[in-house]
Amino acid sequence: MAEAANKPLRVLIAASEGLPFSKTGGLADVIGALPQALAADGLEVAVVLPRYHGTKLEKSKELIPSLTVALGTRLHFPRIIEAPNTGPSKGKVRWIFVDYPPFFDRESLYVGKDGKDYPDNPERFSLFSRAVLEIAKTVFPPDVIHCHDWQAGLAPVLLRTACAQDTQLSDIPCVFTIHNLGYQGLFPSDAMMRAGLGWELFTVDGLEFFGQVNILKGALIYSSAVSTVSRKYALEIQTPEYGFGLEGVLRERAGRVTGILNGADYSEWDPSIDKLIAANYTPVKLEGKKACKLDLLRSFKLPESDAELPLIGIVSRFTRQKGADLIADVADRLLKEKLRLVALGSGEAEYEKLFQQLAARFPDRMAVRIAYDNTLAHKIEAGADMFLMPSHYEPCGLNQIYSLRYGTVPVVRATGGLEDTIEEWNPASGEGTGFKFSNYSGGALIGAVSRALAAYNDPAKWTRLMRNGMAKDFSWTRSAREYRKLYEGLIQAPPAKAKIG
Repeated sequence: MAEAANKPLRVLIAASEGLPFSKTGGLADVIGALPQALAADGLEVAVVLPRYHGTKLEKSKELIPSLTVALGTRLHFPRIIEAPNTGPSKGKVRWIFVDYPPFFDRESLYVGKDGKDYPDNPERFSLFSRAVLEIAKTVFPPDVIHCHDWQAGLAPVLLRTACAQDTQLSDIPCVFTIHNLGYQGLFPSDAMMRAGLGWELFTVDGLEFFGQVNILKGALIYSSAVSTVSRKYALEIQTPEYGFGLEGVLRERAGRVTGILNGADYSEWDPSIDKLIAANYTPVKLEGKKACKLDLLRSFKLPESDAELPLIGIVSRFTRQKGADLIADVADRLLKEKLRLVALGSGEAEYEKLFQQLAARFPDRMAVRIAYDNTLAHKIEAGADMFLMPSHYEPCGLNQIYSLRYGTVPVVRATGGLEDTIEEWNPASGEGTGFKFSNYSGGALIGAVSRALAAYNDPAKWTRLMRNGMAKDFSWTRSAREYRKLYEGLIQAPPAKAKIG
């Protein structure tokens, strides 16, 4: 392990998706941004991703022509390739891919056409994790390995078990980041054999979880440190309400669990330079936001008359986790207020139908678009007056951070990253950036919206509130420095495997 003072710290990042190459959710945004911020802070970074059907690479370089991976009774032979170094991080971030069409050349990353997980996901991501460790041995020897979510969770397990006697790997510390504890990589017990794992790991102190294999549990136990994407969420996941059955494991490792807030990519999300909105604006010159509001009303075919009515925006998955059931509970009361509501997203069928029915019942007050539409998401952030996020739990959340920069006042439930990033508005002192509610109830949500509407009716104070939010800095620079501090602490004293009793 290189620790010479004159050499930059080297970090190998492993994840199942990352922009601009692949994406299903917020993990891809993190993997697209964090390595760049680490490189800007002077680190050498390599990122390992699977090469999927949609991953288009031109002039890729072959690093390992054929890597032999034994899983169960079968041998597999993935290639390891590298994309050309391009962009602002040229020469500092390397993008390396595990290229194995039988596992990864599929239309979807994780699920089949039936909406269910691919049955061979244990094999797919065991192969991926094993390839990550081979890359650490031969292509990019790191000071730290940083794995994200269950799909990369077998890397720390193998690092401390199968590779424990490998002198090239045994001393490398491994950080594991939880982006959403609700997704754990749960499989039937035969996944142990199919993923090439020894049965000695299928115990209560290992990967066994109520008779199933839990890959994320293994990652929590065998990693040198565990991080998650906000300080509040790091505490919440150690409780029965948010721990999804793993709160005991996390409490045992509490001294190794930390919360580091995700950052925002202000090169893409900033109203002063955003090319996807009707007009640019700044905290000093806010006039463009009015043009953005009119453009948003037109985009959703809502009346432009009474444009001064407060406009609430939602960009979300329509699921219970995101609070869709709370919105269903209070929708009638909410839409009888003097306001308008626009919603963009998709998700569970019952909530997609709910939003469509509400839009039909209140055609002058509400509109919905069932879709993923990046341009429209930017228009909502710029054109809405308020942004609603009533999540049951929210590990970090990014839209509330974007909203702050766009002067769109967040109304959020005080959970996870929402609690960490939003400060309750105090009309007496003029301090604060938004409105929060704690109880997961329709009444509490209505109360927070009512406070926001009252503030909106005082233009001078509302402008102060908008500018408070626009002044906040949640850039990746800050997050990268916190990760660097975590890495450096592990390099000085790599910890042994935790004992879970």
